[in-house]
Amino acid sequence: MKGINILTTDPAYNLAAEEVIFDSLAHAGEEYFLLWQNAPSVIVGRHQNTAEEVNEEYVKARNIPVVRRSTGGGAVYHDLGNLNFSFLRYMNRGEDTSFGRYINPIIEALRSIGINAEMSGRNDMLVEGRKFSGNAQKKSGQKILQHGTLLVSLDTSHLTDILTGNPDKYQSKGVASHKSRVANLIEFVPHMTPEELMGKIRSVLMKFLVDEEISLPAEWARKAEKLADEKYRTWEWNFGKSPAFQVKFRKRFPFGAVDFYADIKNGKIASCRFYGDFFAHKDIAGLESALQGTLFRKQDMLKALEEAEADTYFVGAVRADLADFFAENLLA
Repeated sequence: MKGINILTTDPAYNLAAEEVIFDSLAHAGEEYFLLWQNAPSVIVGRHQNTAEEVNEEYVKARNIPVVRRSTGGGAVYHDLGNLNFSFLRYMNRGEDTSFGRYINPIIEALRSIGINAEMSGRNDMLVEGRKFSGNAQKKSGQKILQHGTLLVSLDTSHLTDILTGNPDKYQSKGVASHKSRVANLIEFVPHMTPEELMGKIRSVLMKFLVDEEISLPAEWARKAEKLADEKYRTWEWNFGKSPAFQVKFRKRFPFGAVDFYADIKNGKIASCRFYGDFFAHKDIAGLESALQGTLFRKQDMLKALEEAEADTYFVGAVRADLADFFAENLLA
Protein backbone atom coordinates (compact mmCIF):
# COMPACT_ATOMS: atom_id res chain seq x y z
CA MET A 1 0.00 0.00 0.00
CA LYS A 2 1.21 3.51 -0.87
CA GLY A 3 1.04 6.25 1.73
CA ILE A 4 0.52 9.96 1.17
CA ASN A 5 0.81 12.76 3.70
CA ILE A 6 -1.41 15.53 2.34
CA LEU A 7 0.27 18.74 3.40
CA THR A 8 -2.53 21.33 3.26
CA THR A 9 -4.94 22.03 6.10
CA ASP A 10 -7.75 23.25 3.83
CA PRO A 11 -10.74 20.92 4.43
CA ALA A 12 -12.25 21.55 0.99
CA TYR A 13 -8.97 20.69 -0.74
CA ASN A 14 -8.32 17.66 1.44
CA LEU A 15 -11.74 16.14 0.77
CA ALA A 16 -11.34 16.93 -2.92
CA ALA A 17 -7.93 15.23 -3.02
CA GLU A 18 -9.44 12.17 -1.38
CA GLU A 19 -12.19 12.06 -4.03
CA VAL A 20 -9.71 12.50 -6.88
CA ILE A 21 -7.65 9.55 -5.65
CA PHE A 22 -10.77 7.45 -5.13
CA ASP A 23 -11.95 8.15 -8.68
CA SER A 24 -8.52 7.26 -10.05
CA LEU A 25 -8.54 3.69 -8.68
CA ALA A 26 -8.61 1.32 -11.63
CA HIS A 27 -6.82 -1.95 -10.84
CA ALA A 28 -7.56 -4.75 -8.36
CA GLY A 29 -5.35 -4.42 -5.31
CA GLU A 30 -4.50 -0.76 -5.91
CA GLU A 31 -4.52 0.88 -2.49
CA TYR A 32 -3.59 4.17 -0.80
CA PHE A 33 -3.41 5.33 2.80
CA LEU A 34 -3.72 9.07 3.44
CA LEU A 35 -2.97 11.20 6.47
CA TRP A 36 -4.33 14.74 6.58
CA GLN A 37 -5.29 17.50 8.98
CA ASN A 38 -7.80 20.32 8.74
CA ALA A 39 -7.65 23.78 10.17
CA PRO A 40 -10.71 24.54 12.36
CA SER A 41 -13.73 23.40 10.35
CA VAL A 42 -16.98 21.50 10.57
CA ILE A 43 -17.38 18.40 8.42
CA VAL A 44 -20.97 17.25 7.95
CA GLY A 45 -22.14 13.86 6.75
CA ARG A 46 -23.33 13.29 3.21
CA HIS A 47 -26.98 12.82 4.22
CA GLN A 48 -27.29 15.49 6.88
CA ASN A 49 -29.14 18.77 6.92
CA THR A 50 -26.34 21.25 7.56
CA ALA A 51 -28.70 23.82 9.06
CA GLU A 52 -29.85 21.38 11.73
CA GLU A 53 -26.34 20.29 12.67
CA VAL A 54 -24.33 23.51 12.75
CA ASN A 55 -24.69 26.75 14.70
CA GLU A 56 -24.29 28.94 11.64
CA GLU A 57 -23.98 32.24 13.50
CA TYR A 58 -21.23 30.84 15.71
CA VAL A 59 -19.12 29.43 12.86
CA LYS A 60 -19.61 32.52 10.68
CA ALA A 61 -18.46 34.82 13.47
CA ARG A 62 -15.27 32.76 13.79
CA ASN A 63 -14.71 32.13 10.05
CA ILE A 64 -14.97 28.36 10.52
CA PRO A 65 -15.73 26.69 7.18
CA VAL A 66 -18.47 24.09 6.93
CA VAL A 67 -17.81 21.35 4.37
CA ARG A 68 -19.90 18.32 3.41
CA ARG A 69 -18.02 15.04 2.91
CA SER A 70 -19.00 12.26 0.51
CA THR A 71 -19.66 9.64 3.19
CA GLY A 72 -22.49 9.22 5.67
CA GLY A 73 -22.42 9.57 9.42
CA GLY A 74 -22.55 12.57 11.71
CA ALA A 75 -21.13 16.07 11.84
CA VAL A 76 -17.71 16.51 13.44
CA TYR A 77 -15.47 19.40 14.38
CA HIS A 78 -11.85 19.34 13.17
CA ASP A 79 -8.81 21.35 14.12
CA LEU A 80 -5.05 20.75 14.07
CA GLY A 81 -5.36 18.55 17.16
CA ASN A 82 -7.24 16.05 15.01
CA LEU A 83 -5.54 13.61 12.62
CA ASN A 84 -7.57 12.23 9.72
CA PHE A 85 -6.82 9.05 7.83
CA SER A 86 -8.22 7.49 4.67
CA PHE A 87 -7.99 4.04 3.14
CA LEU A 88 -8.78 3.84 -0.58
CA ARG A 89 -8.73 0.49 -2.35
CA TYR A 90 -9.79 -1.17 -5.57
CA MET A 91 -11.01 -4.50 -4.20
CA ASN A 92 -10.75 -7.98 -5.52
CA ARG A 93 -14.16 -9.63 -5.72
CA GLY A 94 -15.30 -11.14 -2.43
CA GLU A 95 -12.90 -9.13 -0.26
CA ASP A 96 -13.72 -8.22 3.32
CA THR A 97 -15.23 -4.72 3.36
CA SER A 98 -16.07 -4.51 7.06
CA PHE A 99 -14.97 -1.47 9.07
CA GLY A 100 -12.81 -3.74 11.19
CA ARG A 101 -10.53 -4.61 8.30
CA TYR A 102 -9.17 -1.05 8.38
CA ILE A 103 -9.71 -0.19 12.04
CA ASN A 104 -7.82 -3.15 13.50
CA PRO A 105 -4.42 -2.24 11.97
CA ILE A 106 -4.74 1.26 13.41
CA ILE A 107 -5.52 -0.19 16.82
CA GLU A 108 -2.39 -2.38 16.59
CA ALA A 109 -0.27 0.64 15.66
CA LEU A 110 -1.61 2.68 18.57
CA ARG A 111 -1.08 -0.16 21.03
CA SER A 112 2.55 -0.31 19.94
CA ILE A 113 3.06 3.14 21.50
CA GLY A 114 1.17 2.39 24.69
CA ILE A 115 -2.37 3.51 23.79
CA ASN A 116 -4.79 0.75 24.81
CA ALA A 117 -7.24 1.27 21.95
CA GLU A 118 -10.12 -1.04 21.12
CA MET A 119 -12.85 -1.26 18.53
CA SER A 120 -16.41 -0.55 19.64
CA GLY A 121 -19.59 -1.31 17.77
CA ARG A 122 -19.36 -1.17 14.02
CA ASN A 123 -17.09 1.81 13.38
CA ASP A 124 -15.69 3.48 16.51
CA MET A 125 -12.46 3.29 18.49
CA LEU A 126 -12.31 3.79 22.25
CA VAL A 127 -9.82 4.11 25.08
CA GLU A 128 -11.12 3.30 28.56
CA GLY A 129 -14.68 3.49 27.29
CA ARG A 130 -14.33 6.91 25.68
CA LYS A 131 -14.49 7.53 21.95
CA PHE A 132 -11.49 9.03 20.16
CA SER A 133 -12.27 7.91 16.61
CA GLY A 134 -15.24 7.50 14.32
CA ASN A 135 -15.17 6.00 10.82
CA ALA A 136 -17.29 6.36 7.70
CA GLN A 137 -17.30 4.40 4.47
CA LYS A 138 -18.53 4.47 0.90
CA LYS A 139 -18.33 2.01 -1.99
CA SER A 140 -18.59 2.37 -5.74
CA GLY A 141 -18.34 -0.81 -7.76
CA GLN A 142 -15.12 -2.48 -6.59
CA LYS A 143 -13.77 0.71 -5.03
CA ILE A 144 -13.97 1.42 -1.32
CA LEU A 145 -13.17 4.48 0.77
CA GLN A 146 -12.97 4.33 4.54
CA HIS A 147 -11.88 7.37 6.47
CA GLY A 148 -11.87 8.40 10.09
CA THR A 149 -10.59 10.70 12.78
CA LEU A 150 -8.09 10.39 15.60
CA LEU A 151 -8.61 12.92 18.38
CA VAL A 152 -5.10 13.67 19.59
CA SER A 153 -5.47 17.08 21.25
CA LEU A 154 -8.65 18.53 19.78
CA ASP A 155 -9.92 21.76 21.36
CA THR A 156 -13.24 20.51 22.72
CA SER A 157 -14.14 23.73 24.55
CA HIS A 158 -16.70 24.89 22.00
CA LEU A 159 -17.95 21.62 20.51
CA THR A 160 -21.41 22.14 21.95
CA ASP A 161 -21.59 25.70 20.62
CA ILE A 162 -20.52 24.66 17.12
CA LEU A 163 -22.46 21.43 16.67
CA THR A 164 -25.83 22.80 17.72
CA GLY A 165 -28.20 23.72 14.92
CA ASN A 166 -31.72 25.02 15.30
CA PRO A 167 -34.25 22.15 15.25
CA ASP A 168 -37.06 24.57 16.05
CA LYS A 169 -36.39 26.44 12.82
CA TYR A 170 -35.30 23.57 10.55
CA GLN A 171 -36.97 20.17 10.47
CA SER A 172 -35.54 17.66 8.01
CA LYS A 173 -35.52 14.06 6.91
CA GLY A 174 -31.73 14.05 7.20
CA VAL A 175 -29.66 11.97 9.60
CA ALA A 176 -29.05 13.66 12.94
CA SER A 177 -25.72 13.40 14.71
CA HIS A 178 -25.39 11.45 17.94
CA LYS A 179 -23.33 13.10 20.65
CA SER A 180 -20.65 10.90 22.24
CA ARG A 181 -18.40 11.09 25.25
CA VAL A 182 -15.10 11.82 23.55
CA ALA A 183 -11.48 11.70 24.62
CA ASN A 184 -8.20 13.07 23.36
CA LEU A 185 -5.37 10.56 23.13
CA ILE A 186 -3.00 12.99 24.84
CA GLU A 187 -4.92 12.26 28.07
CA PHE A 188 -3.52 8.72 28.06
CA VAL A 189 0.13 9.61 27.38
CA PRO A 190 0.66 12.65 29.61
CA HIS A 191 4.44 12.35 29.40
CA MET A 192 4.28 13.58 25.78
CA THR A 193 3.43 17.01 24.43
CA PRO A 194 0.59 17.18 21.89
CA GLU A 195 3.13 17.89 19.15
CA GLU A 196 5.25 14.89 20.14
CA LEU A 197 2.25 12.58 20.22
CA MET A 198 0.93 13.79 16.86
CA GLY A 199 4.33 13.17 15.28
CA LYS A 200 4.61 9.76 16.92
CA ILE A 201 1.18 8.66 15.70
CA ARG A 202 1.89 9.86 12.17
CA SER A 203 5.17 7.95 12.15
CA VAL A 204 3.84 4.70 13.57
CA LEU A 205 0.82 4.61 11.23
CA MET A 206 3.04 5.00 8.18
CA LYS A 207 5.40 2.35 9.57
CA PHE A 208 2.62 -0.19 10.27
CA LEU A 209 0.43 0.38 7.23
CA VAL A 210 2.48 1.60 4.29
CA ASP A 211 4.92 -0.14 1.97
CA GLU A 212 5.96 3.03 0.14
CA GLU A 213 5.41 6.68 1.04
CA ILE A 214 4.92 9.02 -1.92
CA SER A 215 4.02 12.66 -2.53
CA LEU A 216 0.64 13.61 -3.94
CA PRO A 217 1.18 13.54 -7.72
CA ALA A 218 1.00 16.96 -9.36
CA GLU A 219 -1.84 15.91 -11.67
CA TRP A 220 -3.97 14.82 -8.73
CA ALA A 221 -3.11 18.04 -6.89
CA ARG A 222 -4.34 20.13 -9.84
CA LYS A 223 -7.53 18.11 -10.11
CA ALA A 224 -8.10 18.42 -6.36
CA GLU A 225 -7.83 22.21 -6.45
CA LYS A 226 -10.30 22.37 -9.34
CA LEU A 227 -12.74 20.02 -7.60
CA ALA A 228 -12.44 21.95 -4.35
CA ASP A 229 -13.48 25.14 -6.17
CA GLU A 230 -16.27 23.51 -8.13
CA LYS A 231 -17.73 21.41 -5.32
CA TYR A 232 -16.34 21.46 -1.80
CA ARG A 233 -16.17 25.25 -1.47
CA THR A 234 -19.66 25.84 -2.85
CA TRP A 235 -22.88 26.65 -1.03
CA GLU A 236 -24.72 24.27 -3.36
CA TRP A 237 -22.75 21.27 -2.04
CA ASN A 238 -22.26 22.21 1.59
CA PHE A 239 -25.77 23.55 2.27
CA GLY A 240 -27.89 23.00 -0.84
CA LYS A 241 -27.27 19.24 -0.90
CA SER A 242 -29.01 18.85 2.43
CA PRO A 243 -31.95 16.40 2.32
CA ALA A 244 -35.42 17.86 1.96
CA PHE A 245 -36.37 19.88 5.02
CA GLN A 246 -38.95 22.32 6.29
CA VAL A 247 -38.43 25.76 7.78
CA LYS A 248 -40.61 27.98 9.90
CA PHE A 249 -39.95 31.60 10.88
CA ARG A 250 -42.10 33.92 12.94
CA LYS A 251 -41.97 37.59 13.83
CA ARG A 252 -44.41 40.16 15.10
CA PHE A 253 -44.21 43.42 13.18
CA PRO A 254 -46.09 46.67 13.92
CA PHE A 255 -48.48 45.67 11.11
CA GLY A 256 -49.09 42.16 12.51
CA ALA A 257 -47.54 38.75 13.06
CA VAL A 258 -45.99 36.90 10.10
CA ASP A 259 -45.32 33.17 9.99
CA PHE A 260 -43.31 31.81 7.06
CA TYR A 261 -43.33 28.09 6.27
CA ALA A 262 -41.39 26.49 3.41
CA ASP A 263 -40.42 23.09 2.05
CA ILE A 264 -36.81 23.06 0.84
CA LYS A 265 -35.66 20.50 -1.72
CA ASN A 266 -32.28 20.45 -3.44
CA GLY A 267 -31.52 23.75 -1.74
CA LYS A 268 -34.52 25.52 -3.30
CA ILE A 269 -37.98 26.52 -2.11
CA ALA A 270 -40.34 23.86 -3.40
CA SER A 271 -43.36 25.52 -1.81
CA CYS A 272 -44.01 28.16 0.82
CA ARG A 273 -46.85 29.81 2.72
CA PHE A 274 -47.32 33.01 4.72
CA TYR A 275 -49.69 33.00 7.70
CA GLY A 276 -50.53 35.61 10.30
CA ASP A 277 -52.94 38.27 11.49
CA PHE A 278 -51.71 40.86 9.00
CA PHE A 279 -53.85 42.57 6.37
CA ALA A 280 -52.92 42.19 2.70
CA HIS A 281 -53.08 44.67 -0.14
CA LYS A 282 -53.28 41.79 -2.64
CA ASP A 283 -53.41 38.00 -2.71
CA ILE A 284 -50.40 36.74 -0.73
CA ALA A 285 -50.31 33.70 -3.03
CA GLY A 286 -48.60 35.94 -5.58
CA LEU A 287 -45.61 36.42 -3.28
CA GLU A 288 -45.55 32.70 -2.46
CA SER A 289 -45.41 31.89 -6.17
CA ALA A 290 -42.66 34.45 -6.74
CA LEU A 291 -40.43 32.79 -4.12
CA GLN A 292 -40.96 29.25 -5.38
CA GLY A 293 -37.83 27.84 -7.00
CA THR A 294 -35.51 30.36 -5.31
CA LEU A 295 -32.29 29.06 -3.76
CA PHE A 296 -32.68 29.09 0.00
CA ARG A 297 -29.65 31.31 0.35
CA LYS A 298 -29.55 34.83 1.72
CA GLN A 299 -28.43 36.63 -1.44
CA ASP A 300 -30.93 34.82 -3.66
CA MET A 301 -33.88 35.18 -1.30
CA LEU A 302 -33.29 38.86 -0.66
CA LYS A 303 -33.05 39.46 -4.39
CA ALA A 304 -36.31 37.56 -4.98
CA LEU A 305 -38.08 39.52 -2.24
CA GLU A 306 -36.85 42.79 -3.74
CA GLU A 307 -37.94 41.85 -7.26
CA ALA A 308 -41.35 40.70 -6.00
CA GLU A 309 -41.77 43.97 -4.04
CA ALA A 310 -42.71 41.89 -0.99
CA ASP A 311 -43.69 44.89 1.12
CA THR A 312 -46.52 45.74 -1.27
CA TYR A 313 -48.38 42.59 -0.21
CA PHE A 314 -48.67 43.58 3.48
CA VAL A 315 -50.59 46.61 4.68
CA GLY A 316 -48.20 48.80 6.65
CA ALA A 317 -45.05 46.79 5.89
CA VAL A 318 -41.61 48.37 5.48
CA ARG A 319 -39.41 46.69 2.85
CA ALA A 320 -36.24 46.90 4.93
CA ASP A 321 -37.94 45.27 7.93
CA LEU A 322 -39.12 42.33 5.82
CA ALA A 323 -35.64 41.93 4.36
CA ASP A 324 -34.15 41.88 7.87
CA PHE A 325 -36.70 39.25 8.94
CA PHE A 326 -35.52 36.89 6.22
CA ALA A 327 -31.84 37.79 6.50
CA GLU A 328 -31.87 36.80 10.18
CA ASN A 329 -33.20 33.35 9.35
CA LEU A 330 -31.60 32.40 6.05
CA LEU A 331 -28.58 30.22 5.32
CA ALA A 332 -25.46 32.16 4.37
